[in-house]
Amino acid sequence: MDEWMASRPVQHLVAAMLVLVATCLGVVPGQAEETAAADAQPAQMEPARTMNGLALKPPMGWNSWNKFNCNINEALVHKMADAMVASGMKDVGYQYIVIDDCWHGTRDADGFIQPDLQRFPSGMKAVADYVHSKGLKFGLYSDAGRKTCGGRPGSQGYEYQDALQYARWGVDYLKYDWCNTGTRNAQEAYTLMADALRATGRDIVFSLCEWGNQQPWLWGKTVGNLWRTTGDIYDKWEGKRTYSLGVMNIVDINEPLWPYAGPGHWNDPDMLEVGNGGMTDTEYRSHFSLWAIMAAPLIAGNDLSAMDEATKRILLNREVIAINQDPLGVQGRRVSKDGDKEVWAKPLSGGGRAVLLLNRGSQPVRIAVDWALLDYPAGLQAQVRDLWQHEALAPRRGSYAAEVPAHGVVVVKLQP
Repeated sequence: MDEWMASRPVQHLVAAMLVLVATCLGVVPGQAEETAAADAQPAQMEPARTMNGLALKPPMGWNSWNKFNCNINEALVHKMADAMVASGMKDVGYQYIVIDDCWHGTRDADGFIQPDLQRFPSGMKAVADYVHSKGLKFGLYSDAGRKTCGGRPGSQGYEYQDALQYARWGVDYLKYDWCNTGTRNAQEAYTLMADALRATGRDIVFSLCEWGNQQPWLWGKTVGNLWRTTGDIYDKWEGKRTYSLGVMNIVDINEPLWPYAGPGHWNDPDMLEVGNGGMTDTEYRSHFSLWAIMAAPLIAGNDLSAMDEATKRILLNREVIAINQDPLGVQGRRVSKDGDKEVWAKPLSGGGRAVLLLNRGSQPVRIAVDWALLDYPAGLQAQVRDLWQHEALAPRRGSYAAEVPAHGVVVVKLQP
């Protein structure tokens, strides 16, 4: 035996032993590699993702960007928190005070992000503590790129550190933007930050501000709680300005995505412009009503400390807000369109329907809705309540119609 082994290279012996083992296992030589490939599992399998259980109703709050852009500081945030309480907004459901871009300072020696201490001299935890002391929740902004849209430090490469810092400060809501991301994959970037937020152990609502380019409605349900579906809004009824869109343009992009929305995962057509001066009160009422029926986040973007009565009546309309916050969580959609005349409907818990009659034209028109559009039997009698006039109307059977002003809406709740 020793002489036989000495006369052959060791590798021949190893090969022979492998063939013997393969034969004993029932693997035919020459097919082993093919069989292994067919049965192979990925080296690293992604665990099944679940929703984070937050934002079971569309978030309501305020964000600094639409009105103040980068002109933000500690005193302003205190002022907005005070105004949210004093105006009655907190009482009707608004709760988040969100600081958008330009709060960032530099990173410390260990890589942890710090606030701009000229703007926020008390530090960000103190600002969060102030907001919390008012019975409100606190939100911040960051970006999935190396820099934010405003040129401040982004979170790419620092996701877990930044999430930990936000949790230490007491952040309850993160808006995560998509500037300066290069060729980065959005699903990867947002999933990474989502995992970082969950790892902190703090409940943080996650707002994906990717503008809809990589279709976050297809993958965002188990990543975040809301996702932008369009470019930025600007304070006009209709039109385009660089990458920004008017209200009607955004509505037409967001509406077809209604099947993807539901409790904990919402389509976000961007923040509200109500009260910023670029539209009429009638147009602002339409803007607010459309966001409400689309189950969109209601994030005010005006100066809460300087609201006129018309703005307050819009933002504090409890009955329209109730449509938005209905626990069934269905996004309303357009069920009829005839030129500038549109009918929108939203199923409600308890079998009711919210109905919005929209006139996109420049002259008043009469708009009608038949029960068939609402999946109601033609003979069904329903109670009707006008949610802007705050009055009960005579019961209707089979249909309802109303005169609708130019660029205006009529919003009613039907209850069998």
